[in-house]
Amino acid sequence: MVPASFKDASNGRGPNPTGSSSTPAPVVAPSIRPKMTTDTTSEDHPVNIPHILPHERVFPIQIGSELFHLSGASLSSDAPSYFSQYFLCQIKTAEDNGEDPCSNVKTLYIDRDPATFRDIALHLQGYYVTPSDGTHFVRLFADAQFYTLPKLISRLYEESIFISIGHREFQIPRDIFSDPGNSVNYFTLGFAAFFSRQDDLFPGLNRDGLIRPPLIIPPAVPNRSADTFAELIRLLRGYPVDIRDENHRAELLRDARYFHFKGLEQRLVAHTLSFNQIRQRDEITLRLENVQKSGISVSWDSDEPSVEGSEPSAAWVNYARPFVDDGPAELVLEIGGEMTKVHFPDPNYGNGGTLPRAEFFRDTKARVARLFEVIATKLNLPPTTQPLGLLMASGGASSQPATPGNTPLSEDLVRVSLPPEAAITLDGRPYVEGAIAASPTSDHPDNPRKRRRTDEAATWIVKTGQWRLRIQPSRGGKSAVECVLVAVKLDAVSSEHGRNVARGFLGT
Repeated sequence: MVPASFKDASNGRGPNPTGSSSTPAPVVAPSIRPKMTTDTTSEDHPVNIPHILPHERVFPIQIGSELFHLSGASLSSDAPSYFSQYFLCQIKTAEDNGEDPCSNVKTLYIDRDPATFRDIALHLQGYYVTPSDGTHFVRLFADAQFYTLPKLISRLYEESIFISIGHREFQIPRDIFSDPGNSVNYFTLGFAAFFSRQDDLFPGLNRDGLIRPPLIIPPAVPNRSADTFAELIRLLRGYPVDIRDENHRAELLRDARYFHFKGLEQRLVAHTLSFNQIRQRDEITLRLENVQKSGISVSWDSDEPSVEGSEPSAAWVNYARPFVDDGPAELVLEIGGEMTKVHFPDPNYGNGGTLPRAEFFRDTKARVARLFEVIATKLNLPPTTQPLGLLMASGGASSQPATPGNTPLSEDLVRVSLPPEAAITLDGRPYVEGAIAASPTSDHPDNPRKRRRTDEAATWIVKTGQWRLRIQPSRGGKSAVECVLVAVKLDAVSSEHGRNVARGFLGT
C-alpha cells in the first residue's frame, strides 16, 4: 500500500498530505539499508554514489512549468532527499504489488522555481554550483533545505556570506572571520544564524504540514555605510587603511562595534606603542574610555607579587589590547574632556603632605572607579570597601554612585604625583617648576615660567592629561597599597582667564 504521504501524482500533481495542490514537507524514507557502489565520471575520477535508486533509470520531475529527467545516479548522489524518498517509495510499492516498477513510476510535480532547480540539477549531476549574489544564494538555500539535499546544504553553509550593506552587494569569505577576536560577530549572532546551523536551518519553524519553505529575504543592512564597511573588510583581510582624522576613526569604530568586530575594534582605537629607552620598558598610551578590563595587569618591581606579608615595592599598571597585543606594556592613561581637577594641599594648614589629589567628574569618575576595581581584583583585594550594611541594603553597592573612594586603592580624591620630568603646560605656557610643594618663587617676578602665585597653585583644571598608574605602599590607608596617578604630560589651566586664552573661534 502506498503511504498517504506519497499518493499518485495524477494530473501533474505531486504528493500532498494536507490535501492542497502544493508540495508537502519531506517524509521519512523507508528503512532500506543503502549499498555503496562506485561510478565513474571519467577513468581518473571515481565518484562513490550510494545505490539508493537504480543508477541507470531516468526519473521525471516537473518543477513549475519545466520537466526535468534525472538519472537514479544523480538523484542518489545527494541523498536521502525528497526525490529519492518519493521514487524509492513508488518502486517499493510497485514491487510489493507485483507490478513493473518501470511502468508505475509517476512524474513528481513540485510548484517551485525551475530556474533555481536548473542549478540544483547541475549539482546533482556533479557540477559545482556557486551562488552569484544574495538573491541567488537564498533561493538555492531555501530549495536545498526544502528538498533536503544534505550535500548542497553543507556546501552552501561553507559558501561566502552574501549581504547588502548600504545598498551595495558584498561577498565575504567565511574564513575572514577566523581571527578569535572577530569570529563571534553580527553575522553569526544576528540573522545570519539563519544560514549557519545545519541541524536547524529554520529555527522555531513547525514543519508538520509544511507546504513550502518560508520566505527568505536576502540579507541586507541598509542603514550602514557601504564605504565604511568596505574599509572594515579591507582591514580584516590584512591590508592597511589610512585613518584620515578622528571623525574617520569614529566612523570605523562605530561600525566595527555595530558588527561586533571586537579584535578589529582594538586595532582601531587611538593608541601609541613605543619603547621607552630611559625607563627600558614598552609603553602603550590609551584613552580611559578604551580600556578593557581583560587587558589590565600589574607588573611589580620586585619578585614578590603579593600585597600581603612583607611590605611590597612599587608596581605599575600594564595593559595589552585584547586579541591584538602579544604581551603587556606599561600603561600611559589619557584622560581628556576637562574632566579632571587637581587640588593642591595648603602647606600652611594641617599635614596634608606634598602630594596633590585629583577629582574626576561625570562619566570619567565612574570609569576611574571601575578601573580601580579591576586593579584591586588583580591585586587580590576586595573590589569595593562599601560597608556591609550598605552592601546588603536595597539596591546594594551597585546602586550607589561610582567613585574611586569605594575601592581599596584610593579615597574619593585620587592621589597624584607631578614629578620634575612631567611635561606640563599651564595656561598655554610651559610650566617648568618641578617641585609642586616648593614655596612660590620671587626671584623672577617678570618670568611667568618661573612664577607660581598662590591662586594658580590652588587648583588646576586638566584639559587633557596622560598618567602612569603606580601601585605603592600606603601609610594609614584602607589597604596595604594605594594607586597613584603619576603625571606624564598635562595641558591644564589655573583660572577662567587661562581657559579663555585657550578658546578658539568657531570655524577657525
